Amino acid sequence: MEFWRRLIQRPGPDALAACTALDVGTEFAKALVFEIDKEGHGVVRGVGRKRQGLSHMQSGTVADIAAVVDNCQVALQEAEEMAGFRSTQVVIGIAGELVKGFTISHDQERRRPDQPISDQELQRLIDGVQREALHEAERAITWETGLPNVDIRLVHAAVTGATIDGYAVTNPVGFQGRHVRISIFNAFAPLVHLGALQSVASRLDLDLLAIVAEPYAVARCLGGDQVGQAGALFIDVGGGTTDVALVRSGGVEGTRMFALGGRAFTKSLADRLELPFARAEDLKVDFAKGVAVDRPDEVATIIAEDVAVWSAGIELVLEEFGKNALLPGRIYLCGGGSRLPQIPAALRDPAFARHLPFSRPPQVETIEPGQVEAIGDATGLLVDVQDIPPLGLAFQAIEMAAPEAPLDAALRKVLRVMRV
Repeated sequence: MEFWRRLIQRPGPDALAACTALDVGTEFAKALVFEIDKEGHGVVRGVGRKRQGLSHMQSGTVADIAAVVDNCQVALQEAEEMAGFRSTQVVIGIAGELVKGFTISHDQERRRPDQPISDQELQRLIDGVQREALHEAERAITWETGLPNVDIRLVHAAVTGATIDGYAVTNPVGFQGRHVRISIFNAFAPLVHLGALQSVASRLDLDLLAIVAEPYAVARCLGGDQVGQAGALFIDVGGGTTDVALVRSGGVEGTRMFALGGRAFTKSLADRLELPFARAEDLKVDFAKGVAVDRPDEVATIIAEDVAVWSAGIELVLEEFGKNALLPGRIYLCGGGSRLPQIPAALRDPAFARHLPFSRPPQVETIEPGQVEAIGDATGLLVDVQDIPPLGLAFQAIEMAAPEAPLDAALRKVLRVMRV
């Protein structure tokens, strides 16, 4: 497989592939160095973190490339020294309000249902889905920015399902039938955001395997039949953004991000309590951990007011997700901001679900690092909810290493021609 050929093979009788996951977050640059065996299981060997400066990132996107490169270099060096080796292959996460992820389903009624579906016909169907998705992303980003002709690029794409006359298939080629339906998840981002991360990888002398929308990575990292069949909502409360992903009917149906995260809570505490930003951040973290803090009632009131605004943002996202079908009855939380007790409390409040299309009040859970599929932690350092996004990126590398499905191979051929 091409992926395995590109990965560095470590020497020794039990050689493993080595890879790096780089989470370029608003608050921290986080690096994981890990191995992948031939059975598709990963083991994290090194972990590194470096706090970002206040001006280095803006709402999940790179604002100062040189500064972010320096921070990532520190995180990478720490992870590599811990692992005892270096991988030049990297998977990087992308976030930000203008990163648009959604699944589009394309229905085609075949004129000659008795003829088997050919490779060429399948590629034409996929091509139609991709062009429709690109136009939808361009329309959405143009509307939000107010700027015409914003250069939009595909971040990544994945086939989420295919049916023929309502019958699910993993490879439509060779089947007969009249009604063919192909569903593909696409994530798009403005070139300015995507190019910044490509520059970061280049300056770090890393071979960029993939850039992945972080909410997609988080939504894919948690396995189990319950998630696949019943669906779930994944909410990652980061430093600069909150990322939401909807899993329904076994696949990621959509992702949304809005610029309100942990840094906004810190800024409110700093402004209203007249504290330096760093002191306000420590105060927020202590409060989230249940450590006794000065002026606890004021702190709780300020955070509660900000969480009410945050909750309203979540409601807007879920209203959009629930336009055509009921929302899943399970919510999974991760990200450093989710440690604030008011966050899960707001989602469990009966008033939150009352005006949203849930069939029942949702169950709210926090994702633990040990729940991430197919990845072990040899360092013992991945113990916090903020470690889920980089683990999700590592899981994406493992999925890339799996044998390529026929539908994914057809999608790759179409994308090579489109060059979006």
